[in-house]
Amino acid sequence: MGRQSSIIKNLDWFTVGLFALLLLMGWLNIYSASYNVDHPSIFDNTQEYGKQFIWIITAGVLASVIMLFDGDFIRRSAPAIYGVTTFLLILVLIFGKEVNGAKAWFGFGSFGIQPSEFAKLGTSLMLAYYLNQANVRIENFRTKATSVGILALPALLILLQPDTGTVLVFTAYVLVLYREGLSGNILLLGLLAMTLSVLSLLLKATDVEFGSFSMPGHYFLMILIAVITVAVFFGIRRFVRPRFRKRNQVLLVGTALGSLLFIGTLDQIFENVLEPHQKIRINILLGLEEDPQGAGYNVKQSKTAIGSGGLLGKGYLDGTLTKYKYVPMQSTDFIFCTIGEEWGFAGSTFVVLMFVILMLRLIFIAERQRSKFTRIYGYCVACILFMHLLINVGMAIGLAPVIGIPLPFFSYGGSSLWGFTILLFILLKLDTERLVILR
Repeated sequence: MGRQSSIIKNLDWFTVGLFALLLLMGWLNIYSASYNVDHPSIFDNTQEYGKQFIWIITAGVLASVIMLFDGDFIRRSAPAIYGVTTFLLILVLIFGKEVNGAKAWFGFGSFGIQPSEFAKLGTSLMLAYYLNQANVRIENFRTKATSVGILALPALLILLQPDTGTVLVFTAYVLVLYREGLSGNILLLGLLAMTLSVLSLLLKATDVEFGSFSMPGHYFLMILIAVITVAVFFGIRRFVRPRFRKRNQVLLVGTALGSLLFIGTLDQIFENVLEPHQKIRINILLGLEEDPQGAGYNVKQSKTAIGSGGLLGKGYLDGTLTKYKYVPMQSTDFIFCTIGEEWGFAGSTFVVLMFVILMLRLIFIAERQRSKFTRIYGYCVACILFMHLLINVGMAIGLAPVIGIPLPFFSYGGSSLWGFTILLFILLKLDTERLVILR
């Protein structure tokens, strides 16, 4: 009895309230997005909104059960959970049900379970478990390599499904490593990679001409990088040689060679790895193609729905594009367009603000921990939420490629809801022991 009262007393009820509010708003939006006039009851389990209610109830049960576990048991179980979730990723490649071209689901009648949603839980726990070891320091190469290995194994298995959207979410862990002391140069390299990716893909579609001679634009970019590197290298050696240390020389040349290798590898991946529909979506995002009735249709309709909502929206259940199903996947990947059309700019801003407050609260919870394990895990949860919000909303307004990322607590689906509920409530459980746990 004393243990239960301690949990109730120490539980972060503000975060629980935010969770419940987002859950309720999400359920109401699913009801609106998939409303069937012949099945008006929001509890009708033959419809998506009725099924989502079942997922919500079971998520509440899961949250309650998590509160019964001991925090030390959760920490000690991290490698086992990581192993199980990784094994499920292998099994789904063999026995999984193919949905929308991806073998990412276990099918159970009309329900399905997506293991990749739980892989984020296993990876977060394992990363926190490893970095919490007494002899592990992020400054060491071995620590960096092991951390990358922990992240890469599930990411590669998910990529084989293929589910590039979830793989992209795994990049959020870089922010966790940065909080734990990873050099800011790594983030700069990431920014450089993003810049080179956009430039290379933009120039790939054009030819650079020199009189009668021409070459593909991305080859010109590679030559330009090589020429600039050589000019900078010899220019500095000539004019500021005393301050041009050998380490900086190696860094300059290494960055240039890495950039050339990255552009060449990106070209091969784009041509030989990506599916045709993925190439089209990237080209549309970059403005290299227009396909308003094909691959660009979803985004076009989503932007139209959001824009038509104006400042205050058309009103709940009164969104015309939503009501008449003009937006594909409007209860899952494009649920944000329902928010924009019916709640308007004000409602959309409120929803985003609720997510921002939740993420800031999670960072606050992480920073007040005595336990390094809990702090790292807390940042994992916050960064995963951030990446999902960034990509899903960006996708709905045409600023990110359409890669099938759910909006947490809003998009229809049990796997996503269960995954985020478990992620969140494990953190809240660990937080209830913050005054006594020192590891």
